[in-house]
Amino acid sequence: MSFLSRNPLNHSPEFRRRRFQNWFPLGLTYATFYMGRYNLNVASSDIMKTFDLSKAEFGTIATAGFWTYALSVILNGPLADRFGGKKAIIFGGIGTAIFNLVIGALFLAGWQTKIVVGMSLLYAVNQYFQSFGALSVVKVNAPWFHVKERGVFGGIFGIMISCGYFLAMGFGGWILAHFGWIWVFIVPSGLILLMVLVDYFLVKDKPEQAGFAKIDTDDATSHLSDDFKVNFTYVLKRAFSNPVILTLMVAEFCTGFVRQGLMLWFTPFLKEIHHIAPGGSLHQLASLGITVGGVVGGLLCGYMSDRLFQSRRPPVAFIFYIGQIISLLILGNVRVPGLAAFMIGFCCMWIFGVHGMLSGTASMDFGGTKGAATVTGLLDGVQYLASGLTGFGMGYFLDRFGWGIWVYLIIPFSVIGAVLMLTLWNQTPRKNREMMQRKGL
Repeated sequence: MSFLSRNPLNHSPEFRRRRFQNWFPLGLTYATFYMGRYNLNVASSDIMKTFDLSKAEFGTIATAGFWTYALSVILNGPLADRFGGKKAIIFGGIGTAIFNLVIGALFLAGWQTKIVVGMSLLYAVNQYFQSFGALSVVKVNAPWFHVKERGVFGGIFGIMISCGYFLAMGFGGWILAHFGWIWVFIVPSGLILLMVLVDYFLVKDKPEQAGFAKIDTDDATSHLSDDFKVNFTYVLKRAFSNPVILTLMVAEFCTGFVRQGLMLWFTPFLKEIHHIAPGGSLHQLASLGITVGGVVGGLLCGYMSDRLFQSRRPPVAFIFYIGQIISLLILGNVRVPGLAAFMIGFCCMWIFGVHGMLSGTASMDFGGTKGAATVTGLLDGVQYLASGLTGFGMGYFLDRFGWGIWVYLIIPFSVIGAVLMLTLWNQTPRKNREMMQRKGL
């Protein structure tokens, strides 16, 4: 159908059910992607112990993956916009499943030499395929959600991320405790391939492909005709001449450092400082806390944005950056193991809320339906540039100065993010679009 839905917010029960059939399997697929990405975090202590690696050496493997992801997500955004999110997530899922299986098979075969170089290369290729995950989720869902509903979608996106972390940290920790760390690379392969198969049969890129009317999403490209082709040059020109997107990119750089600064190192932190081993009850508490905290943070962010701030994202992001600062300070100073495990999840509530809001919602709003994947790629790309610094860079400082400086390396980026959100306090997609039109862009 080529006509527009006359009331894009008054959806029929049939439309809502069909939209659920779209985002729910996509969300589960994205969660399995995380299991095949953050398995490195789960196995971090065991890998360092098995191969006698320093934190800086292990961090080099992570950095290789983060920076590959950063470049790939920028380059692959236009591909997802061109070929559609469904094809992109199927392609990415098959690739990441294969390379997780390869890593696990090599270790099972007794791989012992040049671990840092070899794992850096393999993990980097895995991250290339991983980069299609977020792009695909945002690209597919952009035509299905009006701007005024996307705060809720930001909450959904946060839930997807949180469930992914639970699969990676919780279920992955259980696999590690019962079968050994090698299997945290093998098991995700089968789960990812299963979800790729489900996506093939259920996911539709647009409402029209499922027999529903097209929605006027009221985002950055909703005013463009169906025949207008948004290419990489168009989106790049608009992005780098748009002060809102530029500010969001810097904010996502900060979010990337905070997010991975916590997630990459919390397992060895809990083990070395609080003697909490992966797979143990307190580590499971931390893993469950990541999921629950992420769900609560994502839903709260979405609700506050749509209901309290008229679909404005920056005010909510500001509040959550402040929450990051306070919770990280507490985490760095607690001495009780159980409280430390709890604080991991509490920190994640504030971190994932912002991440879902900026990567999942603001990218759709300001990139528009036609350029959603490309703008998501730009935002995610700069986020993973910062993530790379938490690998070898943070590993070096932790080797040299110890865990006492850990949270104090992270907090300044939360402060910068909060300040940036103050500069965007009243921005909405409509206001931004009108500003860009006045500029002739």
